[in-house]
Amino acid sequence: MEKQFNLIPNKTILKYLLIIQFLLLGGSLLLFQSYKNENPLKLRKKNHTIEIKRLTDIADIYFDTNKKDSAIYFFNKAKKLCDPKINTIDYVYALSCIAELQLEQGNYIACEANATEALPYLKYIKNPRYSWIIYNILGNNYANNYDNSNAILYLKKALALKSSAWRKYITLNNLAAIYMDEKKYKDAMDIFNILASQKNISKYDAINHNNYSFVINNLGFCHYKLGNSKKALNYFYEALKIRLKPETQEGLITTYKYLSIFFEKTNPHLSREYAKKAYVHALKIDNAIDKIETLGLLIKHSEGHELKQHTLSYLKLVDSITIARQTAKNQFTNIQYNSKKDKEENLKLKTQKAENKLQLERQKERIIIAYIIIVFILGLVGFQYFHFKGKGKKEKDEAVFKSELRISKKLNDELANDVYQTMAFAENRDLKLIENKEHLLNNLENIYLRTRNISKENSKITTDNNYVSALKEMIAEFKTPKINILLNGFDGVFWDKVEKNKKIILYRVLQELFLNMKKHSQATLVSITFKIKEKNIVVTYNDNGTGISKNDLILKNGLQNVENRIKTINGTVIFDLDYEKGFKLSFTLPL
Repeated sequence: MEKQFNLIPNKTILKYLLIIQFLLLGGSLLLFQSYKNENPLKLRKKNHTIEIKRLTDIADIYFDTNKKDSAIYFFNKAKKLCDPKINTIDYVYALSCIAELQLEQGNYIACEANATEALPYLKYIKNPRYSWIIYNILGNNYANNYDNSNAILYLKKALALKSSAWRKYITLNNLAAIYMDEKKYKDAMDIFNILASQKNISKYDAINHNNYSFVINNLGFCHYKLGNSKKALNYFYEALKIRLKPETQEGLITTYKYLSIFFEKTNPHLSREYAKKAYVHALKIDNAIDKIETLGLLIKHSEGHELKQHTLSYLKLVDSITIARQTAKNQFTNIQYNSKKDKEENLKLKTQKAENKLQLERQKERIIIAYIIIVFILGLVGFQYFHFKGKGKKEKDEAVFKSELRISKKLNDELANDVYQTMAFAENRDLKLIENKEHLLNNLENIYLRTRNISKENSKITTDNNYVSALKEMIAEFKTPKINILLNGFDGVFWDKVEKNKKIILYRVLQELFLNMKKHSQATLVSITFKIKEKNIVVTYNDNGTGISKNDLILKNGLQNVENRIKTINGTVIFDLDYEKGFKLSFTLPL
């Protein structure tokens, strides 16, 4: 909407004036702090080691009994008490356990945040065990997010460590599992065959049996995918035999799932029974991701009421895990912010309390000076406020008028004739005939869709936590069976750090480009790439449409709007007129 951009220059001027004034205000307040250079007080840091270990022991008990939320709660309490430079091992251990639990819950965003928070402190720990744990968690987390390149990177880092044989065994199994996801079954089998020959890598039989069951289960699936059904079934049954024992049931769900897939075509009844067993075990261990996957298998083999019941359960689980991930993400952000804020505020309060007596005499003169400066600044702010308010109101009214005029023109150009034709059709045709009725309904639906599109193009844009979803939804609306849209680097941008007006401009610019593409370019493939470069967001748009010449570039209002919008935030626009295979444009938004 034009009114959102015409006010930007005035707001920018006001913003810079306010910054200058608050700098003056800050300078006056700094006069109160100069006395701190004399007689500084040394504060002793309290040793929380005993309490940290007590909280960690409680968290470990909840961890071992699969009470994930309670375990995360106590690990977070222990982490807050840790000084990373003193309690480095306890700090990294708490972060690794929290990340592992969040990985099991499917909360991949929080898992990555906690695991990466531990990375800078690994170099201070001699025991490679903790580095292996963090690298392995990150590898599995990226694999679950379909980011196989990063997953392989961290798993190879784990392999490079001087760790025990069974840790290398687990890492190789996870690496081979990624090759399976990439459909590189022969590469995966090469690793699994080596691992299958090494059954006794640990001094504990339960660990050996558990690790071996993972390997042969995956090896069976590779054989199944490569067409060797007999070997695949033998490996599945061997893995099942091990995993039915109480001490080695960790991967039982996966074995049931593979058996269900194996018998899907040859024995549907048996396939359904294994899917049921997988779902029952998923309910037993209360793992949301496993429940969703096993319900997906059950839905394939269900009919009637049972199909409806499984489908409703599946949708409910998907909704709940989506909400849980977002809630956990928000809670994680709040915990980080509040923890840091509490520490800083407590330190300031302690320092101020110890030095208040030294301040009193020196504050008297400084308070008088500060009051004079504050009164001056407030008066200046008041003057500027009323001045820009009046000027802004006038410009806002003009912007609203232009916007209404533009919308009115668009409605007249795009819908008036269709509405008239539809009314004439309804008056002159017999609507009792099915073909006439269907023709009328199709016309009405077309008018409705075009009206809705015009409404969306001029509606308010959300700039809060829902901005990313709104932007993706807008882009997705232009995707059709004939138009494919690729987004690269979108999730690498920290959208919460982008200013609101820049979010709005980015949204409108992309909307303008897509509208221009849809009307003029006849493109079938569109690519948008986001990069962070020198405190700028660099966005590159290109499509394989008909392209555009220099003369056409000047004439198109849509592209002129794009350039005008970017310039309002001191951004730059580059039109690549030498792009031979379509249309290409790059623009930057300062962060």
